[in-house]
Amino acid sequence: MSGNRSKEEWMQKTSVVWLGALLCCLLWGSAFPCIKIGYRLFEISSADTASQILFAGLRFVLAGILAVILGSAAEKKLLLPKKEAAGEILWLSLLQTILQYFFFYMGLAHTSGVKASIIEAVNVFVAVLVASLLFKQEKLAARKLAGCVIGFAGVVLINLSGVNFHMSLNGEGAILVSTVAYAFSSVFLKKFSRRFHPVMLSGYQFIIGGAVLSLAGLALGGRITAVSLPAIGLLGYLAFVSAAAYSLWGVLLKYNPVSRVAVFGFMNPVFGVLLSAVLLGETEQAAGILSLLSLVLVCAGIYIVNMPKKD
Repeated sequence: MSGNRSKEEWMQKTSVVWLGALLCCLLWGSAFPCIKIGYRLFEISSADTASQILFAGLRFVLAGILAVILGSAAEKKLLLPKKEAAGEILWLSLLQTILQYFFFYMGLAHTSGVKASIIEAVNVFVAVLVASLLFKQEKLAARKLAGCVIGFAGVVLINLSGVNFHMSLNGEGAILVSTVAYAFSSVFLKKFSRRFHPVMLSGYQFIIGGAVLSLAGLALGGRITAVSLPAIGLLGYLAFVSAAAYSLWGVLLKYNPVSRVAVFGFMNPVFGVLLSAVLLGETEQAAGILSLLSLVLVCAGIYIVNMPKKD
């Protein structure tokens, strides 16, 4: 018991929460441009949805295996899925991997990394609404509702910048659907991690979800033909991003209040925009007035939703 208590106290340290959450956001932010680079390296066109799904499936199978290996090493024992956790793993797999990334990969091929990174930040607002209105885990205070409205205003603004002035269903619309799926998975992960190890849940849900996506991609005619060392290296990095960030985020949620961890979510679009500008050359869009204003609104909305309540 003393060992568990000391681990809980360590995971609740301000420095650990700050560094852990910021690392997760940096990794997630890097995924936006890296996936688009991966499409180029594997020569997957924006119209080849089947190959995009196959690419995602391979990534998450590797991510799941890596998460189990890293988690087992940290716990000094093999993390095996418990029979009673089967339902929880399947639910997380459906929401976190299958639905989220089916739409995410399709949407990212038809929109910019800048737009995708900001739209994805909406998951914080959706999670707040789901937790309060559907699961009754907390009250929907006026402050939180105001934060949601401000954040959504930022998403609207980002779709007014750039070369087009509309939201396409297979681009920004698909990213938004993936965001809703992820928001639900976050609420369930917090709930399920009270009974089961969050890294175990993450690892096996990735393996199952990745396998489903891979089979779906193959069935739809997807193929990975252009294979090179840089492409394999990038795939490995994307697998690491999922394994490390999602597992660490789950551990932080297990030992800390959701609001204390979620407040760092405002850094996801920040890192996403900056890295998209550097790696994809989207500097003009990232530096545009509407893009910068939308980013400020999204960050402000997330902060308002998660700011501590004054006594």
